[in-house]
Amino acid sequence: MQDRRQFLTIAGAALGLVPVIAWLERSDNTAPADVAGRHFPVEKTDDEWRAVLKPEQYRVLRGHSTERPYSSPLNQEKRVGTFACAACGHPLFASTTKYDSGTGWPSFWEPLPDAVGTTVDRTLFMVRTEVHCAQCGGHLGHVFPDGPRPTGLRYCMNGVALRFISQT
Repeated sequence: MQDRRQFLTIAGAALGLVPVIAWLERSDNTAPADVAGRHFPVEKTDDEWRAVLKPEQYRVLRGHSTERPYSSPLNQEKRVGTFACAACGHPLFASTTKYDSGTGWPSFWEPLPDAVGTTVDRTLFMVRTEVHCAQCGGHLGHVFPDGPRPTGLRYCMNGVALRFISQT
């Protein structure tokens, strides 16, 4: 009985590590299949992206990773302005659509027209909708159907993938 219990404990722990191992094995330049073969108006080589982005920005925007929650100063940004892509400067969200979702990431209920694209993200044994910049394809975050009115959407963005441009 003790051997069976130990086996089940070890097997359960090993299964719990599978998503973690899958996440750790992703290289910096892997992209969901839907984005990998696309062409965007702004394209650079991997070396060119590394030259213009900080390491954390590169990891998120080009490597499709996620920043730590509550780590972005943009969570507290309340001024009037526009949130643009940190990689190419393309305007993405108006500050009037930003709200505090309580998730730890800057959240918006609607992007600017033609600012973003979406793809299906099947990583980590989940199916989510990834949001990327329509100009350069940079990974911004994900969109979920639990946001406020009028859209009911929550664009949960990585702050490191955004740049705020004040209008004041």
